[in-house]
Amino acid sequence: MTQTDPSPEDPNHLKGLLNKYRPDLKPFEEIYRHLHSQPELSGEEEQTAKIVSDHLNALGLDVHTKIGGHGVAGVLENGPGPKILLRADMDALPLEEKTGLPYASTRTMKDHAGEEKPVMHACGHDSHVATLLASIELLTAARGHWSGTVIAIFQPAEEHLDGAQAMLDDGLWEKVPKPDLVLAQHVMRMRAGNVNIRAGRLLTAADSFDIRIHGRGGHGSSPQSAIDPIVIGSSIVVKLQAIVSREVTPGELAVVSVGSINSGFASNIIPDFLDMQISVRTFDDDVRKRVHTAIRRIVEGECLAGGAVEKPSIKMVGTTPATVNDEETVKALKGTFAPYFGERLIEMERPSASEDFSLLARDVGAPYVMWMFGGIDEKVWDDAVEKGTVDELPGNHSPYFAPAIQPTLKTGVDAMALGALTFLKLK
Repeated sequence: MTQTDPSPEDPNHLKGLLNKYRPDLKPFEEIYRHLHSQPELSGEEEQTAKIVSDHLNALGLDVHTKIGGHGVAGVLENGPGPKILLRADMDALPLEEKTGLPYASTRTMKDHAGEEKPVMHACGHDSHVATLLASIELLTAARGHWSGTVIAIFQPAEEHLDGAQAMLDDGLWEKVPKPDLVLAQHVMRMRAGNVNIRAGRLLTAADSFDIRIHGRGGHGSSPQSAIDPIVIGSSIVVKLQAIVSREVTPGELAVVSVGSINSGFASNIIPDFLDMQISVRTFDDDVRKRVHTAIRRIVEGECLAGGAVEKPSIKMVGTTPATVNDEETVKALKGTFAPYFGERLIEMERPSASEDFSLLARDVGAPYVMWMFGGIDEKVWDDAVEKGTVDELPGNHSPYFAPAIQPTLKTGVDAMALGALTFLKLK
């Protein structure tokens, strides 16, 4: 350190490190375009994982692959100090892209049921992979200025909310050090260049139910001789809408959504069963239990009232806890983010989405934080604000969602690297 260099405690020191060691982002823009055009469904992230592992190996990290499926972990040990885990997710969605971009996905893949589906990176995981790869390259280049250990996790199957647990079940901590802190970020429908960080409740717990209603099939012209599961299912859908408005304390968040109903295959045949999929989002554990109880009561009650031939099958097929950011960690991050991002550091309302990354922290009792960074082109965003049409802009899981490449990637790279440097031991 020269006499003119700022001290490690000075926020300008971190800004200087980012500006000095940030890699050329053009190659990462190309990685992003490639990943966007070649998305892979949950559990099928083989080529994405290879791109990740090849890059981490080239940087000299200790790399582990095929963890919990196609999960990848890279370890950068750099002397004594905190062990910081940085996480990105890799999977895409079964959705047809309609962005019209020159690098738009036209890919199809078979899903877990063997059905051919269009595939799209509609949730920004391609941004997450590209930004974390660039952040690790930055931290590797700047390793003369910090000590500690950085653990980069590239997780599969986030969209199924089971990828983090799969990595844990596959012995993740036998392959990499247990972290002292876990950090992650997510691109969102926000103005590109902005970063949104807040303490406490951030993302909801998520629970998924598969339900089968058993009727008695028959001819469409003789409904009196059948038990129609479609009528029963329709009644269930309507009754479920009253859970949030009539059984959840006002002010508490809860969402109950019926995302899929499948029954029958011909207009003149009453089917003998109906399949329904329900998603539940909550923050509070008591609210969560109450909603679950209400769902079971309504489904079973409507089946009884409709004369179903047997009790319904109600299976919880997926669950993940709420994401609740550690307050002390957020306070420390704001201490470095605020001088760097300035007015671009904001606090927006919480999304009612869910994540499974907190399982990586909960499993070892470590604090964790996730923050959001914006992906909507600045001019597009500003025009929408002026017109009052922000809610009409494509968001995550929309077939039109396509983050502006810049300044989105630069913001994500800087935020992730700065997040790690906030807690690593600076020299």
